[in-house]
Amino acid sequence: MIDYASLSPWLLVVAPIVIIVAYTVFGLTGFGSTIISVPILAHFLPISYLVPMMALLDVASAVFVGTTGRKHLSKTELKRLMPFMFVGFAAGVALLVDVPDDYLRMALGLFAMVIGAYSILNPSFVREISAWWCVPVGIIGGAIATVFGAGGPIYVTYLSGRLRDKESIRATLTTLIAISALTRAMMYAIAGLLLKAAILAGVAVLAPFVWIGLQVGLRIHVGLTHEQMRRAVGSLLVLTGAGLLVRVLLS
Repeated sequence: MIDYASLSPWLLVVAPIVIIVAYTVFGLTGFGSTIISVPILAHFLPISYLVPMMALLDVASAVFVGTTGRKHLSKTELKRLMPFMFVGFAAGVALLVDVPDDYLRMALGLFAMVIGAYSILNPSFVREISAWWCVPVGIIGGAIATVFGAGGPIYVTYLSGRLRDKESIRATLTTLIAISALTRAMMYAIAGLLLKAAILAGVAVLAPFVWIGLQVGLRIHVGLTHEQMRRAVGSLLVLTGAGLLVRVLLS
């Protein structure tokens, strides 16, 4: 899966920093770890390696963050989204296996930039959106989560239009992410993408940096409004997505 001899030595410096920043964002918002980290780490590693590895890290992180705000969970919105999210999973897993890695990098760069720009320009909704949006959101979010491990921006856009309390949004989102990551990990295992020594080694090496990031994010979360968090995450998404897209185009 990976030619270790060809890996850049800079990966040893970049990966810990990126993971700490990504999971600081996760601790803040309940999502964003993969969409922050994968566009940067994809400069060094294949997406077909990164996405399954991040799914394992996200399972543990979402469970950890979710337990701190379980009482704020919106079970109603969770039940609406889950059936359609599973439909999206089935559609996305085939793409991850069959689509060339350069195409995945380009699509991920564009996706990150679009979602980031939307978060900056529209940090909050002025009115409640229809619950029927759970259908396209669940399907599209599930498919994007399977391919990129990055369904969080789609889900949070929907939840921000349905829920007003930032604690409720984060608690519901982290529960969705936990279910999504665990399900995707199982699907990756069945597809032969997960149970590889390189992926398990990557999880073991990066786990301490994940914990550091979560602790920082949870401490910062209390002092920020929901709008400020969305703008901050959106800025990071635009920068990382643009960098990945430029690299693919130049190559």
